[in-house]
Amino acid sequence: MSAQNKGKPLSPAAAQPWSGRFAEPVSDLVKRFTASVGFDYRLAEFDIEGSVAHARMLHATGIIGAEDLASIERGLEQILGEIRSGAFNWSLDLEDVHLNIERRLTDLVGDAGKRLHTARSRNDQVATDIRLYLRAAIDHLIGQIRALQTALLDLADKHTDTVMPGFTHLQVAQPVSFSHHLLAYYEMLSRDAQRYADCRKRVNRLPLGAAALAGTSYPIDRQMVAKALEFDGICENSLDAVSDRDFAIEFCACSALLMTHLSRFCEELILWMNPSFGLIDIADRFCTGSSIMPQKKNPDVAELIRGKTGRVNGHLVALLTLMKGQPLAYNKDNQEDKEPLFDTVDTVTSSLAVFTEMIPGISVNKEAMRAAAAQGFATATDLADYLVRKGMPFREAHEVVAQAVRFCETRPCDLADLKLPELQQFSKLIDTDVYASLTLEGALTARSHIGGTAPARVKSAIAKARKAIR
Repeated sequence: MSAQNKGKPLSPAAAQPWSGRFAEPVSDLVKRFTASVGFDYRLAEFDIEGSVAHARMLHATGIIGAEDLASIERGLEQILGEIRSGAFNWSLDLEDVHLNIERRLTDLVGDAGKRLHTARSRNDQVATDIRLYLRAAIDHLIGQIRALQTALLDLADKHTDTVMPGFTHLQVAQPVSFSHHLLAYYEMLSRDAQRYADCRKRVNRLPLGAAALAGTSYPIDRQMVAKALEFDGICENSLDAVSDRDFAIEFCACSALLMTHLSRFCEELILWMNPSFGLIDIADRFCTGSSIMPQKKNPDVAELIRGKTGRVNGHLVALLTLMKGQPLAYNKDNQEDKEPLFDTVDTVTSSLAVFTEMIPGISVNKEAMRAAAAQGFATATDLADYLVRKGMPFREAHEVVAQAVRFCETRPCDLADLKLPELQQFSKLIDTDVYASLTLEGALTARSHIGGTAPARVKSAIAKARKAIR
C-alpha cells in the first residue's frame, strides 16, 4: 500500500480463490482477524518482481505460452504503476498482498493471470517476497551504518588531542582522547555491518519452487529463477524453505545488537550533556523543551533511540516465541512474522538516520573534559607503570601508588600536585622525571601501541577506518 493509498478503506468486493471448498462464506470478523493486507502491502513490489521471474521460468520450461507470458508481464507492469501511484484498490476479502495482485492481474489479462500461480503456493511465494524485501533492507542499512561511521570519523578528526576521562564502573579510570572513545563505537558499528552482511548470505536463498511444502510436479527450473532474482542459491529442502524464519530472526538479532550499541552511545550523550558533567552539548534541533520548566533542554532524540532499543529487542523475542512451537511445515502463525520484522526495519532505519544527523550537532567542551579527566587520580596507573620501569614488581608498585592516592585524598590534591619529597616518601625510585608520567598528555602519549589512545595512534586508526569504509 503506497503512502498515498495507506489508510484507504479496503474494498470488500471479492471472493476468496479457495472459497469453493467451503459451504459458507468467512465471517466479516474472521476476515478482519486473518487478513494481512493492512501490513504486507509493503511486499507488493517484491511480489511483482518474483512473479515476473516465475512467469518467465514457466514460459522457458514450456508450462505457459508466449502469449500468456506477454499478458502477465503487461498486467504486472500496470499493477506496479497503480501501486506506486496509490491508485491500486486493496481488498480485505482477498486477505493479503499476493491474492490482491493476482485478482487484479486476472481482471486485466483474463486466463493468463490465472495461470501465473501454476507450480507455486502462497507459502513459497511469501517466503520469497520476505527474503527479497529483507535483502534490500539489509543493503540499505549497511549503507546507513557506513554513513554513521563517516560522521563519527569526521567528529573524531577534530578531537584526537582532546583529553577526556575514561570510565570503568562509571568512575574515572584513565585518560583517553575523545576521538579514541568515538572510535570504539566505530568498531561496534563495523561488526554490526559485518553481521548484517553475513546474515544476508542466508537471506539470499530462493524458496520459490518449494510450492506448498513438498515441491511441485511441474518441470520447473529453480536455478533460472534464482539467477533472475539475483539469489546466491536455492533453499535445498522444500519443507524448510516454506516453514522456517530463522533468517528473519537472525536479522532481528543483528538489529538488536546494533540498537544496543546506539543505545549505549545515547546513554553516554545523555549523561555528558547533564550539567553535572557538562562535557558536550547537542544542537537545539535535536532537543526539546519542557511545557512547564522554561530552562529545560532535553536530549529527546537520544532518549528515544534508547527507548526504541527495547522495542527491537522485543521483536526478536516475539519471533523466537512465534517459531518455537511450530511443527513442519507452514502454519498460519507465520503471518505474525511480518509486523515485528517490518517494524524492526523501520525502527533501525529511522534511528540510524537521525543519529547520523545528530553527530555533527555535538559540540565538545574541551575544558570540561580535561577538568573531568584530572579528577579521580586518572594517572595513578601511569605512576605504577613508572615504578615498574624503574624495576619495582607491578604488585608492589600497585600498593605504593594506592598509598599515595590515599595520602592525596587527605589533602585533598592530585598525584601531580605532590612535591618530589612527598612522592619519594612512598618510594625512593621516584625522581624528577616522574612528572612526565603524571600529566594527562603524557598518559595518552604513552599508550602508543595498536589500539591505544595515543593521539598519533588514533590519527592512524582514523585513516585506516576511512579506507575501510570507502
